[in-house]
Amino acid sequence: MKSAVTLLVLALATAPLPACGGDDPAPAPAADAGSSAGPAADPSPAASGRAGLGSARPSPTPATVAFRAGNPAGRASVPAEARPVDTSRPTRTVGSGTPASCTSEAVVKAVAAGGVITFDCGPAPVTITMKATAKVVNSHGPRIVLDGGGTVTLSGGGKRRILYMNTCDQAQGFTTSHCQNQDHPQLTVQNLTFADGDSTGERTEGGGGGAIFVRGGRFKVVNSRFVGNRCDRTGPDLGGAALRVLSQFENKPVYVVSSTFTGGVCANGGALSSIGVSWTVLNSVFRDNRAVGTGANPARGGTPGGGSGGAIYCDGNEFAVRIAGTVIEDNSANEGGGAIFFVSNNRTGSLQIDSSTLRRNPSRGFETRGHPGIFFLGAQIS
Repeated sequence: MKSAVTLLVLALATAPLPACGGDDPAPAPAADAGSSAGPAADPSPAASGRAGLGSARPSPTPATVAFRAGNPAGRASVPAEARPVDTSRPTRTVGSGTPASCTSEAVVKAVAAGGVITFDCGPAPVTITMKATAKVVNSHGPRIVLDGGGTVTLSGGGKRRILYMNTCDQAQGFTTSHCQNQDHPQLTVQNLTFADGDSTGERTEGGGGGAIFVRGGRFKVVNSRFVGNRCDRTGPDLGGAALRVLSQFENKPVYVVSSTFTGGVCANGGALSSIGVSWTVLNSVFRDNRAVGTGANPARGGTPGGGSGGAIYCDGNEFAVRIAGTVIEDNSANEGGGAIFFVSNNRTGSLQIDSSTLRRNPSRGFETRGHPGIFFLGAQIS
């Protein structure tokens, strides 16, 4: 359903922008009032707080825990390729029926081996605190699917990134002569919680991606939660407390479906961050995420840079972002775009918001006039 509020194309004659284009925008008042694109839909409260540390163990009250992610009131249609992967016949299983059998080492080994991965940790919810980042080996797959069955939390313990895939990382193996544009591996995470990931100090490909970092191949997220993830607090272009994505095959979109992002903190992109990547975000929730850098991009003199995209930070040239059936609320940015920061440097990119609610997303530096919580520079916003 098209938005009930027609969003206007940003006039290119606005004051300059502190992003990769290298200009500087005129500051606008912080946006505290909400804006709605289509009918407002209030989801049930999302998960919040920090996941406990330690080895895999049952939740103290498993009978009262129901796994719900995303916006249950969202009605956006989900295309076939964005739906969950059938994991009824897994390639491999982490665990042998008890929490103690579900270890960080088992997760790392399974991800490196590839294929369809499920968990057998017993009937109660468990948290697996990662002692090392699980890394995809590019020659294994071509599909890597992690399905937590709604009972598994993978935690970075506040010390490390949880999951990593990079087709251009020689340590994970080159499988084509064009690593930045290949159709594999194809990584899917579904029915999982990612908590307390932290990529602070990681410098490969510019850092970011506190919970998950992806470059190349294809990537999608279905019915998953991201809680309290972190990445570096300063820097003009790094970001993605939960997800950092670069270089998807033929610029096909990253799908984020029925998922929840809460409590993320990073220089930019308190939940999602990318350069030159298209996204389709459906029936999801972004709440209480923060872009905490200062100085924007490029960094103003005497500042470390960053502070844009409280929930979502997208930069690059030709890419498209569609958000539908989604609630984005109570996020904030020290600079631009308390909800969404979108900059297409060659002015070809487009942002589409359908049947979604944006409210209380203050931009403390600058935003696009008439669109609280959004800073947009591109071809079309609708």
